[in-house]
Amino acid sequence: MEHFIVSARKYRPQTFEDVVGQQAITNTLENAIKNNHLAQALLFTGPRGVGKTTCARILAKKINQSATTSFDEDFAFNIFELDAASNNSVDDIRNLNDQVRIPPQTGKYKVYIIDEVHMLSSSAFNAFLKTLEEPPAHAIFILATTEKHKIIPTILSRCQIFDFKRIGVLDTKNYLEKIAVQENVIADDDALHIIAQKADGALRDALSIFDRVVSFSGANLTRQAVTENLNVLDYDEYFQTTDFILQNKIPEVLIHFNSILSKGFDAHHFIIGLAAHFRDLLVAKDKITIELLEVGDNAKKKYLEQSKISDLRFLIQGIELANQCDLNYKSSKNQRLLVELTLMQLASITFDGEKKNNKPYIIAALHFNAGTISKPFLGAQIIPKKIVKIEEKPIFIIPEVEEEPISKREIPTITLDTATRKRSTLSIKSLEIKNEIANAEVVFEEVEGLPSDEFSVVDVQFFWKKYIELLESKGKKSVASIMNANIPTADQNNIIFELPNNLMKAQLDRAKTPLINYLRENLNNFKIDLKIEVNEEETKKYAYTPEEKYQKLLEKNKHIALLRRSFDLEI
Repeated sequence: MEHFIVSARKYRPQTFEDVVGQQAITNTLENAIKNNHLAQALLFTGPRGVGKTTCARILAKKINQSATTSFDEDFAFNIFELDAASNNSVDDIRNLNDQVRIPPQTGKYKVYIIDEVHMLSSSAFNAFLKTLEEPPAHAIFILATTEKHKIIPTILSRCQIFDFKRIGVLDTKNYLEKIAVQENVIADDDALHIIAQKADGALRDALSIFDRVVSFSGANLTRQAVTENLNVLDYDEYFQTTDFILQNKIPEVLIHFNSILSKGFDAHHFIIGLAAHFRDLLVAKDKITIELLEVGDNAKKKYLEQSKISDLRFLIQGIELANQCDLNYKSSKNQRLLVELTLMQLASITFDGEKKNNKPYIIAALHFNAGTISKPFLGAQIIPKKIVKIEEKPIFIIPEVEEEPISKREIPTITLDTATRKRSTLSIKSLEIKNEIANAEVVFEEVEGLPSDEFSVVDVQFFWKKYIELLESKGKKSVASIMNANIPTADQNNIIFELPNNLMKAQLDRAKTPLINYLRENLNNFKIDLKIEVNEEETKKYAYTPEEKYQKLLEKNKHIALLRRSFDLEI
């Protein structure tokens, strides 16, 4: 059986040109060698698996290479690697200081590579300071670490620092593609993208994952094999979830979430992925930001298609809800219920119902399968008139009001097309349509054959009071108090109502339409009109400030002034 060498070792770069994703650093090091500007102490810092040790080894070979020697010539006697994690004592550093004084046998420089240098003890750092500040001319130190903040400032000030960055998803994917060709592996573009994303900027991790997945699926690397082996939720699941959410299908999205959990995926992982999916859809909506979409070509097409049907307000609010669920997940006692509530709120964002604010909202169950939006007929049914006698007063005619269950009424339905129902509540056009529907008033005068029975002032005042009670039962006490400010009068088909100021008139004007409809239906006269007038003299009757109230009392009883002076009272 042939010995297997992992890809991270087998394909470790041997030249600066082979290093992936660190172009700025490799160019700087090559120019420093060429121009003889190389510092004697260098610090390579950055995340794991991005090429720190690899660049240190390449640099150690290259600085001893002359025009007459080959790059493959062995300079192993001049390169010393020290693991600071296991050699972190003062004695280890003293032995290193003693070795530094000895000049190299071959080549020009002795290179000391100290890996994980942040693991050195405080005493070892102090013992190393003098040698690092004034090393012999033939010695070069290359320190490597993943945690620069743990190195004392006196060491940092003596080093030339190179910050290695995380390797991009696209660079990692392209490198894996080259490895797959050399290994005779047929790999899907999306499969390599998933591996690159899973590696999180570490090329060594990407190569390790690549080896593992190839061992699982053989020479044919598919997206399904990668997602199954890495326990990664396939992006098709998020596309399906988003489709259900956009269609306001709450039962379907909950069943789909349950199927995801049954496959062994974590609910926290799912909600984090859903927030990332919304972010990718938001990125895909603009040509300027589409380059931030780090997915394969096939996935990119799907993102572009779904982003076209996703409203901008929905995506922003969806990211906010999913992120809030992520923050509350660990502290929640019922984590599954938390995610399900979030999904229901997400599926309610685009619902074109009675929602009036941006607070979390869940649509009612009766709307789940509604193909049309029905507007219930709120008026009472008018039946034949009935003679009623009230407390020995003159007899007058009152229409008898009898409420029927909504199911028995003839309910006019407004059928909206899909585009209208899905329109965002934030768009100007949809707001105009809503205002037109809300403010629409049926002009009964233009309809022939409607009744126009006579009525008395007593009839008007009776149903006026009934409507005030109806408003109070619904909690609309502001309009009810305005209607209680005076008593209406009647002139033929006109009902006249006086108010003391324009502010009250404006408020009653906004609630005028349902009031007129109520009076028309109950008085059985569809030519009735309501005229609201402002009487400036009425304003004087009302006292608003404490001073005005005092003057009113003084007009009624002059002894109030004596009472105030006697007890030194304040208004």
